[in-house]
Amino acid sequence: MELRQPKSGFTTFVLVVCAIAFVAVALLRLLGIDGTRHMIATTALTPYLTVAGLLIGLFALLRRRWVVGLTMTLVAIVLVANVVPRAFSDPRPNVVGQEVRLMTSNFLVGKADAEFVVGQVRDRRIDILAMQELSPAMVRDLERAGLDQVLPNRVFIPEPGGSGSGIASRFPLTKRDLTPPGTLQQAGASVDVPGAQDIEVVSVHPLPPVVNQGPEAWQRELAGLPSPDSTGSMRVLAGDFNATLDHVGMTRLLNKGYVDAADQVGKGLVHTWPSQSGIWPPPVTIDHVLVDPRCPVDTVDVFDVPGSDHRALVTQFVVPR
Repeated sequence: MELRQPKSGFTTFVLVVCAIAFVAVALLRLLGIDGTRHMIATTALTPYLTVAGLLIGLFALLRRRWVVGLTMTLVAIVLVANVVPRAFSDPRPNVVGQEVRLMTSNFLVGKADAEFVVGQVRDRRIDILAMQELSPAMVRDLERAGLDQVLPNRVFIPEPGGSGSGIASRFPLTKRDLTPPGTLQQAGASVDVPGAQDIEVVSVHPLPPVVNQGPEAWQRELAGLPSPDSTGSMRVLAGDFNATLDHVGMTRLLNKGYVDAADQVGKGLVHTWPSQSGIWPPPVTIDHVLVDPRCPVDTVDVFDVPGSDHRALVTQFVVPR
């Protein structure tokens, strides 16, 4: 006679607890619920939680905990369908126009290595540089490093600490107020792109949602970012959104018509913060370049910047004539 080992009650209990927690977190993402700052931080970990939920669900099935296993596996598959496409490029439409290389970088209260930044601008032939946490001291460091020689046009709002912002460009700039007043500065400008239509650029930097005051300012400032203008200038939002593609504010921006450049070329899961990968905090993707859907994206590159806790993004896209 074949003897069966009794199922472990402790294992079942642990799996049920995991299933309840996983489904609750998944519902935050799938139903578009921000919740508290702790919930928002948890939503940022959706790619990791998706993998964990799938593995635990499969383990539960192997242990014949059918209800728990099927529930977790099915919910994980739904999340996989939302997350995995970011690792694959989308078809690129053929558009005739001017290639533009845009770089965005958070300078960590002006501690980034200015010579490295300017060197990257030169080597990568950057046309537009969007900067966050631009301090007066950082402006001086950039000037000494020769930023004016490569990007002579600028709209700078330098401030001490992490609230400054700026845009520098090879092309002529005109200052534009494209966002409502916020906690942190978000410089805006119209860029006169030669041989193509003008574009409007915002250096994005809403207040982080995990501050003690709560996520209300973050929600309000993400909602205050300008929508794409199908009848006017094309718009590009570039910077530190303090949000991943799983957060409600980002989903709404994409639903309005913007295209996430990294997602477009299959690099939507490449992390941007913190720059030094470690066990904690888990690396997440909170820096983005959102482009007008009329501007096809060619390439995206992500790289470390000495002195900063954020990685920089360089995006090449085409502005139609």
